[in-house]
Amino acid sequence: MVSAGAALADEVGIARLTMGLLAERVGVRTPSLYKHVRGQEDLNRRIAALALSEAADAVGSAIQGCAGRDALAGAARAFRAFVLEHPGRYAATVGVEPTGPDDPLAVAGERLLHAFTAVLRGYEIAEPDEAHALRMLRSLCHGFSTLQAGDGFRWSADVDESFEWLIAFADRGLRSL
Repeated sequence: MVSAGAALADEVGIARLTMGLLAERVGVRTPSLYKHVRGQEDLNRRIAALALSEAADAVGSAIQGCAGRDALAGAARAFRAFVLEHPGRYAATVGVEPTGPDDPLAVAGERLLHAFTAVLRGYEIAEPDEAHALRMLRSLCHGFSTLQAGDGFRWSADVDESFEWLIAFADRGLRSL
C-alpha cells in the first residue's frame, strides 16, 4: 500500500495525495486502506521513510569505491536523480520529524546521513566542521533538486551544466577547509 501511495504521490504530488485517491488507484474502498495504514498522516510518514531509504540506497550505491570529488559528484547526481524521478515521495520527507530513534523515518534518515558523511571522508574536514559541511551538502543537493523538480530554472542556461558547476564549487570549498 505504501509503495502504491508513493507512486501516486510522485504523479500528483504529496499535497494532493488522499486516502480516497489511493483507494481508487488500488481498486478498493477507502476503509480497506485502514487495514494497512492508520490514516493520511501515517501514510505520508511511511512514504517519507520509504523515500529516505531509497535515497540512501541510491547515494550509497553511487559512492561505492569513490572518494573526494568523485564521491561528491556521485552522491549529488544520485540524489538529484532520485528527487527528479520521485518528487512526490521526496516532498513527503520535508518537515516530518521522527518520533524516536527506532522510528523507520529516523533509521532511513540516518542511513542517508551516513552516505553523505562517507563523502566527506575524502576531504580533510575537522570534526567540528563536519556538521556544517553536511548541512552545506544537504542544502546544495536539496535546494537544486527541488527547484529543478518544481520547474524553478526557466532561464536559458543549461541546468545540467549548472549542476556540474555546483559540484565543482562544493568540491573547491570542501578542499579549502
